Amino acid sequence: MESGGAAATKKGGQVLDGSEIMELVENEEVFSNFVDHKFQELDRDQDGKLSVKELQPAVADIGAALGLPAQGSSPDSDHIYSEVLSEFTHGKQEKVSKTEFKEVLSDILLGMAAGLKRDPIVILRIDGEDLQEFINSPSFEPEMVSIFSQIELLDGSLHDYIIKGLEKLTVDQGMPPSTDSWVMSNIVEPALQSCGSQNYGQPISQETFLVEFKKVADSVAQHLKDQPVIVAHSENTFDGSGIKRLLSNKFELDKTLEAALNTVPTDRNGKMSKEYLRVALDVVAPSAGLPPFGALDQMDKVVTDVFKMVDADDGKIVKEDEFKKILTEILGSIMLQLEGNPISVSSNSVVHEPLATPSTLLTPSAS
Repeated sequence: MESGGAAATKKGGQVLDGSEIMELVENEEVFSNFVDHKFQELDRDQDGKLSVKELQPAVADIGAALGLPAQGSSPDSDHIYSEVLSEFTHGKQEKVSKTEFKEVLSDILLGMAAGLKRDPIVILRIDGEDLQEFINSPSFEPEMVSIFSQIELLDGSLHDYIIKGLEKLTVDQGMPPSTDSWVMSNIVEPALQSCGSQNYGQPISQETFLVEFKKVADSVAQHLKDQPVIVAHSENTFDGSGIKRLLSNKFELDKTLEAALNTVPTDRNGKMSKEYLRVALDVVAPSAGLPPFGALDQMDKVVTDVFKMVDADDGKIVKEDEFKKILTEILGSIMLQLEGNPISVSSNSVVHEPLATPSTLLTPSAS
């Protein structure tokens, strides 16, 4: 499985793979000291318990560490914040003891570590150097000609073409995501202005595009030199290897299938409907190195095709063993599809917060 290795090596990025979190939680003495210190910090009235109000900063910090927007800014993330708070209070609006705080914090941190191990994040500092290198490299012209041919704009101006061209550059070429509003207003727009707009309204030829794009990209590199952009980059290739590992370990497979079956309702004869196969597959997904259904269009298509192939959507009622057999068959078919056509995805998001202390809760304080 890919994990941003190429980008990390090229740019000397800092890799967040969950190992530091694991080390913290697994070292009993260090984690206990960490919890003691944080508990004391949060326990404002010093009554030995944390009220919902006192827990709020901890929940906000966990959200920040998970990369969520600030509380109150999005209904979707607010739902996650309330879920985290509910984990601490067990759904009741009661005070939390230090033991409960430690248990829940440990579970949440281990979940985060597992997610980062599966999909490591590389923190890149984009400072114009790689972009300058790309502009002056022999691959610049052929790559930009290819990008020009992909841009489809009806009556698009040169200005529009250059913006689209910048959007198609990647962090590997030294360009932060230009669709980010901060990058657009602080890097891209000033670069466009500094290059003037004398022929931006004229018909666009490939030659004009190459000449003008190079000027703007050069200016973008200069702006990045003055204002470097921090980008969290992750890439992942789903090639079926996670499923292969799971299927080859009978003990692990049985345990995973059992956990999936526990989420499926049965009738009085202990039989279950095949319509719950999708639910069960989602439970198995993390162990099989797959994303949840709905998270990735290309993967959803593979799953839907496999379900059609094995008649998994016919809604029939089957025995437990048959249900397990079909679920295993689905996994095997998804594995074969991915081995033949691996799916690669990458994501880049601009980090607007200073990175030194992304979260006070998750940074062990020196006591």
